[in-house]
Amino acid sequence: MSRRRASEAVGRGAENASAVGTEVDGPSAVGADTPGPGANDAVDDGAVATGGRLAVVDRVCYALFARHASDRRHDADRKRYRGTALDTGFETYLARAYGLSWVVAAAAFVPSLIVAAGAAPAVAAAVEARFGAALLSSGATAAPAPTPESVGPLRTDRAALLVAFGAALLAKRATVAAAGLHLRWVVATRRTDIERTLPGAVRYLELLSSGSDGPRAMLWKAADGDAYGGTATSLRKALNAARLAGSLDEGLRRVARDTPSRELLAPFLLKFRKHAATGDEALSAFLATERRMLSHRQDRARKRARRFLELLTELFVAVLVLPALLVIGATALSVVIPELLPPVSTPVGVVPTRAVVLYGAVAFLVAFGLAAAVAVGTLRPPSQRASYEVPGSPRAVLATAGRNPASTATVAAGPTVALAIWLALAGYTLVNVALVGYAAFAVPVGLVAARRTRIDDARDRELADFVHAVSGHVAQGRPLEAAVAAVARDVDLGVLDDDVADLAFALRSTTAPEGAARSRGDSAGGSTAVDVRGAAIERFVDRVDTPLAARTLGLVTGALDAGSDADAVFETLRIEVGRLYSEQRALRSSMQPYIAVGWAAAVLVAGVVAVVNTQVVDAARLAEIAAASEAVTEPEGVYPELERFRLYVVTQATVLASGWFAGTAARGRYAALLHSGVLVACCYVVFTVGGLV
Repeated sequence: MSRRRASEAVGRGAENASAVGTEVDGPSAVGADTPGPGANDAVDDGAVATGGRLAVVDRVCYALFARHASDRRHDADRKRYRGTALDTGFETYLARAYGLSWVVAAAAFVPSLIVAAGAAPAVAAAVEARFGAALLSSGATAAPAPTPESVGPLRTDRAALLVAFGAALLAKRATVAAAGLHLRWVVATRRTDIERTLPGAVRYLELLSSGSDGPRAMLWKAADGDAYGGTATSLRKALNAARLAGSLDEGLRRVARDTPSRELLAPFLLKFRKHAATGDEALSAFLATERRMLSHRQDRARKRARRFLELLTELFVAVLVLPALLVIGATALSVVIPELLPPVSTPVGVVPTRAVVLYGAVAFLVAFGLAAAVAVGTLRPPSQRASYEVPGSPRAVLATAGRNPASTATVAAGPTVALAIWLALAGYTLVNVALVGYAAFAVPVGLVAARRTRIDDARDRELADFVHAVSGHVAQGRPLEAAVAAVARDVDLGVLDDDVADLAFALRSTTAPEGAARSRGDSAGGSTAVDVRGAAIERFVDRVDTPLAARTLGLVTGALDAGSDADAVFETLRIEVGRLYSEQRALRSSMQPYIAVGWAAAVLVAGVVAVVNTQVVDAARLAEIAAASEAVTEPEGVYPELERFRLYVVTQATVLASGWFAGTAARGRYAALLHSGVLVACCYVVFTVGGLV
């Protein structure tokens, strides 16, 4: 079983396990009408796993706290829950939240009591001294000021208990509120997923509508798999509800009522049920109209995202330069007018104001860089986000370290830790240990990811040519097997040559002979042919291993199984592959200016700091500034080496944030590692070799 099929089976098992709760989910329910291989095993495994780990805890929490589910204050949570597609019932989810709230309350009570008990005498003495003095000021006899020792222990103990109980109650309420916020976040995430995957699902349904499948079978094929994410989950819920209610119309109505996508999926499902009852032609026309409407909506969403990215970029550049300028300004003010920046008292002692500004600037830069990278990453469609899995065995991890970034990260973790320990023992500062260690880890992982990206781009380019060539042969009346064999023999597809040859061989050697299928006198032969053809295509998708291949070629088997015209199927596939590949190229082209902006901001800040370190932060230069200033100056209070190091730390934080932004704009989180690692390494070499730190 391939990795993709295995994950689908596990997902089906988990969803079917939830059928015990208030919501029935998962394809096994649909499998009552359309059973699939291994469905029962997946269901059993999922049920055992769910019951084995949390059965006792869930029973206890349910018995104690399930009554809260009927409270009116949780009506909004119940409504949100219907759109989450979680694998537990609402009562169980809420019971878990209340059980966790008591654990958090107990965990908060003990430290709060210790802190309150220690601080209560001093606080009580201060309160009595303040308000007691005000009350006695009108009397003739003055009372001595109370002290912590003079305050009664009974009162302080009661006060400490009240404070601890208040903190525990606040923590308990906050935990329950956090459970509601989690539901809101899940709903928002699922709504975004549905709106991004619905256009592709509608295009696939339009393709299936040209075949012999009915509405229920069409929905099942679109729901079977992970290509359409949240939309597929919603379709599975509709089919499960239809099985229980005995009517597809009722199942679609229930999901339309509960879905978080009120603007797109809900009206689509309601219109689908209406046109499905009208007839096949009306349904096909409706799907074609919906496909065009959703495509226009996607185009508008991309334009809005592009405008948002432009605003984000302008904000990023402006904000990124400010911390370094702030640190430079604080250093200059401390020399010219020292009274403006007095030392600051902190829990760790008295700290110079410049140090506080430095630490605050570094924390701000790191947080802002991460936030900007996440914001840019959300603008990239899920289908264009590279994700890699770590192999299960150590031998496989080592074998794939040169082509799988996840394996490279696993292998590089150990040497990076060893390098950091050696640098620390060699006397390097903690900052440089962290920076050099980060660069040593990020650069190899990023380089492997960049190499893998180039290979994937070449595969996608050749994949578009492959689909175009196969479509031409199918349009001439050739069967799929002969078309793939002709393309493998006559067309140069570069990196896909071996994969296409393997696909042609698999289709020739595994497809059941037509005569054998007829001799059986039933549909078993045709079903076998479809199964082995689907297995061959799935193996080809696994070998190519790109998001484009997974989103497109998997459509072929379902459409041909539905009896759709092969010419129409491959013509649609050719258009879809061309559209997706063009979108990929357009996205990469549109991101190039933002990559340049990230690097330019890093170089600008590094250049400014280098000039300040060489021309300003110097003992003789500071003395000249002090002599030329009319204010009372204290250049001896500034240590040039320390100030240069502080500016170096701010610069490294700036280039780190810039690298995250530029890399995420380029290709995602692995590219962010490469860009940030290279910038950090270059900054370290320039400042260290140049004597700027």
